[in-house]
Amino acid sequence: MTLTELEYTEKRMRQKWYDLVMEEQKGTSVQALERMFNAYMLTVEEYNRCFEEYQREHQDYPLSVPVQKRKAS
Repeated sequence: MTLTELEYTEKRMRQKWYDLVMEEQKGTSVQALERMFNAYMLTVEEYNRCFEEYQREHQDYPLSVPVQKRKAS
């Protein structure tokens, strides 16, 4: 799992939520909103799986922060 794949999955999840909110504001039927919500929840589950996989694959490579050397006083 690459960071790009993880970001794509997150983008899909956010788009599903946005679509759901916009349809609710338009007054879409409850049945259609329920289907959209279920589709959103599937993308949430997919994102969670991808995130966990990404973490497992990259746990040996922690993000490092460069250390700045202090100047001698």
